[in-house]
Amino acid sequence: MSQTDSLWRRLSGYNLFWPIIALLLIMLFNLFFMPNFFKIEIKDGHLFGSLIDILNRGAPLMLLAIGMTMVIATAGVDLSVGAVIAISGAMAAVLINPALGKELITSDKLIENVTFTPLWLVIVLGLLVSILCGLWNGLLVSRANIQPMVATLVLMVAGRGVAQLITNAQIITIYYSPYFFIGNGYILGLPFTFYIVAAVFLLAWAITRKTALGLFVESVGINSRSSFLSGINEKNVKLMAYTFCGLCAGIAGLIISSNVKSADANNAGLWSELDAILAVVIGGTLMTGGRFSLAGSVLGALIIQSVTTTIYSFGVPPEVVLVVKAAVVLAVVLLYSEQVKGALNNLFERKGVQP
Repeated sequence: MSQTDSLWRRLSGYNLFWPIIALLLIMLFNLFFMPNFFKIEIKDGHLFGSLIDILNRGAPLMLLAIGMTMVIATAGVDLSVGAVIAISGAMAAVLINPALGKELITSDKLIENVTFTPLWLVIVLGLLVSILCGLWNGLLVSRANIQPMVATLVLMVAGRGVAQLITNAQIITIYYSPYFFIGNGYILGLPFTFYIVAAVFLLAWAITRKTALGLFVESVGINSRSSFLSGINEKNVKLMAYTFCGLCAGIAGLIISSNVKSADANNAGLWSELDAILAVVIGGTLMTGGRFSLAGSVLGALIIQSVTTTIYSFGVPPEVVLVVKAAVVLAVVLLYSEQVKGALNNLFERKGVQP
């Protein structure tokens, strides 16, 4: 075996190799067809540009991917994260401005930069309701032994109804500017959302890689029955995974509602669960559970957001955005198929210089 072939096999066997290659291909495409894509400017002490937009707009998806990774690693899935986003944002909006119904829209008594609830309590309660949603999913899966897809489908459907009940089926506009900092603020030139994602990622990484919990999650995903017989409480492991996923969705909901300065129970986080699952799969975590990669899932989210940003930068009409996005994502996913990997390995073997 030649040195080139040996190096290729070592690199291709690395967990993050294919996500990095996919992201580099997207960046290379932009380099040739849209050079301004990499232009970064400093305005008012903040960094602006397409790359910064990817970090900022992709933050909710990265958070969802981190939480979804834990669930999928246990051989489960959470279809309700989009609904949890809507619930979290609705709860925060109502706590800031509790006026409901038409009065909320037509009232002339609303005063900007005034909140009816302290900001810290808005955040805590918004996250608490999200944790309860994740706990509900975890109880249905771990205690009631309901299939994950069915169990989370319940909240996926009912969750938006709950969000509409919270907002009285109205789009609530938020007027409290300190709340806007969550999704639109900057620290040291970088979006505040970047630091939120970094903190959640480091927390998840520390819990799963510096404690035995990560091994427990992988063990349950591979074979929950064997894990139980070996002394692992697989029910609590699954409960933890779904609860953490709910927390991540709640943080994403606060970011989204802060970014758009409103709470829309119908559209907030709509279909985001599909992007989250795709990001995890692109990152190298198998849907069958077991070994997982948090960094790979974050890269998968960046890939999806990069594709979305690229499409919009090219001025693609909104009605065909999903079609173009699906085609690009399909091409990325094909890089992970064993047939493509085998073809690439054979190509390097033929081109390698035999000793």
